[in-house]
Amino acid sequence: MSSVPAQATPGRAATADPPPLHRVDDLEAEARLRLDPVHRDFFAGGAGDERTLRANETAFDGYRILPRVLRGGGERDLRIELFGETLPMPVLVSPTAFHRLAHPQGEVATARAVGAAGTVMVVSMAATAPIEAVAGAAGPAARLWFQLYPQPDLGFTASVIRRAEAAGCRALVVTVDSPVFGRRDRDLRNGFLDLPPGCCCENMRDPQSGRVRDIVMDATLDWARIEWLRETTRLPIVLKGILHPADARLAVTHGVDAVLVSNHGGRQLDGVPASIDALPAVVAAVGGRIPVLLDGGIRRGTDILTALALGAVAVGIGRPVVWALAARGEPGVRQLLDLLRAELTRAMTLAGAVRPADLTREMVLDRVPV
Repeated sequence: MSSVPAQATPGRAATADPPPLHRVDDLEAEARLRLDPVHRDFFAGGAGDERTLRANETAFDGYRILPRVLRGGGERDLRIELFGETLPMPVLVSPTAFHRLAHPQGEVATARAVGAAGTVMVVSMAATAPIEAVAGAAGPAARLWFQLYPQPDLGFTASVIRRAEAAGCRALVVTVDSPVFGRRDRDLRNGFLDLPPGCCCENMRDPQSGRVRDIVMDATLDWARIEWLRETTRLPIVLKGILHPADARLAVTHGVDAVLVSNHGGRQLDGVPASIDALPAVVAAVGGRIPVLLDGGIRRGTDILTALALGAVAVGIGRPVVWALAARGEPGVRQLLDLLRAELTRAMTLAGAVRPADLTREMVLDRVPV
């Protein structure tokens, strides 16, 4: 989980005054020039033959937006309500590990950019900056959620949750699609074994000994552990990694506050559906009882619009944030969020929607093979 060759070094800092950004994909192209090839493969790669990795993006090509016209409405309002809070747009930053491999300031730089945008940053358990430093960088109005791999050591798991609560995190995002690590051929070929000296998973530091623990993928994880989490924290609980509608229904019955339709960016079980293809059935299974979120493959404002019309309340972006950070540092992450906001605003205007709630299922045609 915590690995690159010992001789590798974090990506070099980007310029403070970046050029204009026209496409999200431009950030990936720039990042590839800056990143160590081993780091680049870690961020870019997926499991197995990477079919699901590719499908996450290409699946959006099969959906067609069916716009409405003559609906007026004036200025577009991207705000949404989630867990009793008003967010400025339905775009969150999904958890991704090891930001210091992309930029020397790592998650601290990401947090400053996300804090300026006013939206949610889901801080990874595998962050290379401690949650306290991330919260300080994001600012007093920060909207941070914390991503958790439940550990077999329940006492340590509870201590991590308490750290997240004390740092001001407002929700717990529990990753449930990782009983073991997916087999990632790129990392195996590259010998991706350890983080470089001075870089570690800071949220895994034991409060008693100061030792940094390994993240353990727990194949015994079950619904009883979710019930334990429900008893352990008052934070809203989001289950990340839901693809099957039956699991979405179980999440509701076990008191979960939201589900996040995700295939871990294609990094776990290769051959599962693209997140966007799994979304409609999960939305139907939940039946409006809890919010449904989505991540995986979001690259354009039209992708966001499609996901919202199919029933997602908000979407998360993962790899584009890392590319932005590696390519242009904190300003690049700000540019990325600004670009997605602008693209979504334009797409909603052209589709005849004033606010996200106006985007409904009949505005997207059924998926066709691509």
